[in-house]
Amino acid sequence: MNRSAYIAQTRIDTPLGPLTAVATAKGLAGLWFDAQRHHPGPIDAPEDASQRWLAQARDELAAYWRGDTHFSVPLDLQGTPFQCAVWQALLRVPSGDTTHYAEIAARVGSPSAARAAGAAIGRNPISIVVPCHRVVGRDGSLTGYAGGLPRKRALLQLESKAQP
Repeated sequence: MNRSAYIAQTRIDTPLGPLTAVATAKGLAGLWFDAQRHHPGPIDAPEDASQRWLAQARDELAAYWRGDTHFSVPLDLQGTPFQCAVWQALLRVPSGDTTHYAEIAARVGSPSAARAAGAAIGRNPISIVVPCHRVVGRDGSLTGYAGGLPRKRALLQLESKAQP
């Protein structure tokens, strides 16, 4: 990730713990729980909760916790072409649904790359908004989540209740 492109950061309190959010000129580029695997650590960007993408993310996350699971904040996904393809595929998994690693790999045109898709999913830089928590084991079991399995379980429960 091109960390030098970050123009602002803020902290967002959530029922599952605080998130660090970062933005570039193009959109939201990062959203991590404290101590989440692959958290980038200290970020060299000014604190600016009013920056438009960060403010929009904060407002949409507040709505998310109330059951509105739709996000429209512009994203600036930064990764390899394969990672970005996987993250785009995650964005097409509807709220309330789950999928599995092999399905994501197939959706990006690499049906034999379930492990690589899993690695890309694990490095998703925009928690919740890019819904990597919707990926489960082929048998439906909860599998790894960089923010921790209790958070994954809570996110899936919230989304299942938000469905009509």
